[in-house]
Amino acid sequence: MKLDILAFGAHPDDIELGCSGTILKEIALGKTVGIVDLTRGELGTRGTAEIRNQEATAAAKVLGVAVRENLEMRDGFFVNDEKHQLEVIKMIRKYQPEIVLCNAIDDRHIDHAKGSKLVSDACFLSGLRMIESTLDGKVQEAWRPKLVYHYIQWKNIVPDFVVDITGFEKQKVESILAYKSQFYDPNSDEPESPITSKTFLESINYRSRDLGRLAGVEYAEGFTVERYLAVNSLGDLK
Repeated sequence: MKLDILAFGAHPDDIELGCSGTILKEIALGKTVGIVDLTRGELGTRGTAEIRNQEATAAAKVLGVAVRENLEMRDGFFVNDEKHQLEVIKMIRKYQPEIVLCNAIDDRHIDHAKGSKLVSDACFLSGLRMIESTLDGKVQEAWRPKLVYHYIQWKNIVPDFVVDITGFEKQKVESILAYKSQFYDPNSDEPESPITSKTFLESINYRSRDLGRLAGVEYAEGFTVERYLAVNSLGDLK
């Protein structure tokens, strides 16, 4: 299955929080999108890996993605080395995306920046035909995505561009709330964490509205890039 866009997240829910509005919009425009989670989020303060699997499946249905896979790397302890790069390369070559979305380049959780660099490096290496990879006993062809974009997470990184997600904010929040074990629940007896407060949930909406305000739309999501963006003419800019 060839995809137009493949989104990577260090943990289940990273993508929903960072770029689900964009994914929803692209799917509405006819693009095929897939998700690959690097870990099962087993070190999360609340819930279990099994619960997170169920929640990720529910969120994927809300988003309408074509596929969702989990590489089951060690939460908190995966590294950017040959072994882990090859696992990501297999996914890139399997789905041959034109665009890859990946974690924030810098963030509060150490896995986010690690995952960002791991996926970015794998995108480059995946295009080198001398690097061999096999999947299901078959040798894969080299493939390099045309574009790599990094979504924004905990830290307020200044975006290089924003995507207008007006009309998709409600569904975005629905995909986030599919992770019932992770976010605000006044009846929960589990330990508190930085993402379990009501304020955190409100901040998701606030960021989208604020980026939208700055861009002259109602809601937006921001991304950073690794190389200059180019447009055909000034009229392409919104």
